Amino acid sequence: METIQNIGQKAKAAALDAANLSFETRNQILKMMAAAITEKSDVIIAANQQDLALATNLAAPMVKRLTLDEATVQGIAESLLAVTQLPDPLAGPYETWENHAKLKIVKKIVPLGVVAMVYEARPNVTVDAAALTLKSGNAVILRGGKEAIASNKALAAILRDVLKQCDLNPDMIQLITDTSHDSVNQLLHMREYVDVLIPRGSGHFIDFVVANATVPVIETGAGNTHIFVDASADQDEAINIIHNAKTQKPAVCNAAEKLLIHADIADEFLPKITGRLRAADVELRGDEASRAIESDLIPASELDWDTEYNDLIMGVRIVSGIDEAIEWVNRHTTHHSETIISEDAENVAKFMNDVDAAVVYRNASSRFTDGFEFGFGAEIGISTQKLHARGPMGLEALTTIKYEVFGDGQIRS
Repeated sequence: METIQNIGQKAKAAALDAANLSFETRNQILKMMAAAITEKSDVIIAANQQDLALATNLAAPMVKRLTLDEATVQGIAESLLAVTQLPDPLAGPYETWENHAKLKIVKKIVPLGVVAMVYEARPNVTVDAAALTLKSGNAVILRGGKEAIASNKALAAILRDVLKQCDLNPDMIQLITDTSHDSVNQLLHMREYVDVLIPRGSGHFIDFVVANATVPVIETGAGNTHIFVDASADQDEAINIIHNAKTQKPAVCNAAEKLLIHADIADEFLPKITGRLRAADVELRGDEASRAIESDLIPASELDWDTEYNDLIMGVRIVSGIDEAIEWVNRHTTHHSETIISEDAENVAKFMNDVDAAVVYRNASSRFTDGFEFGFGAEIGISTQKLHARGPMGLEALTTIKYEVFGDGQIRS
């Protein structure tokens, strides 16, 4: 098994190769990778079956995220082709100006260099991350979870084979096959080789990475996502939005986890929404006020209000109005996606302005927090921080700037 140090060294060298690829070459490689994944779908699915055979302790939604079949493999190939349709993130136009000393200054867009991705049981991330980093001229180090190791090996091998076929450095894409905690710990401290690290997974996992890394980290993903139903809400619309946000894909970070209901409509609205959610097998955990209306709600604990379930579970709370809703959301948010359902323009504006999250919705499902849905193509992750990148991160989030300064013998007096 290759050492993490050696992988880092090779990635640093490969980053220069990636940065020098032409736009046309990058796109051609991605098209060839898409074709190779389609051609070798049986190999990928067979490897995935090995992972699924060992996934006996995973919750059903997590198993669903892990599973690859013909349709999902084709979707992965199509995501690669979608990236080829995106413009070159390195092309500019660049800001250019002349300073007082007649120096020409160009603010150039350049790749970050070496991007490390640490993620859990989602093999599609292997391809999405490789595609976006390659398209933006970066090298990538991938470290997936042990639950998906066979799938990730198969996918990474296919991608690297395409690079070899093109007589290019295959180390522009590398997979760490050591799934021990030690491999993560080493990666978190490889400042000599890694320019940025992006973790994707549970809130606990991301917190661990942020707390322990010395490599620069873009914090992503944890989604303790709220929906506030205001007194003015269209209740039929609200029911449809909540049902979609909770049940359409419960194991993802943009699924709704908590429901806040204005006290003025709680007696009328709560029985309606609980009936719809229970029909979809959602377990509901409520505060005292909600349980006074619907007595068979499970009592919510203090821990519930800060838990990202990633499952068919939802916390329910009655609030007095817009101010309490905002205060509650800001106390418990993971700064991912938050929603208000309201026809009151003043309340909508206040919620949009005062809630501290990367994405804030009015009258729409939080499930749209996604790079593809935002028009970015595949996404590298969803940033919940405020520096460099925030929200769904596409190609531009994988670039930085370099100032190129052109002179004619100037010296500073």
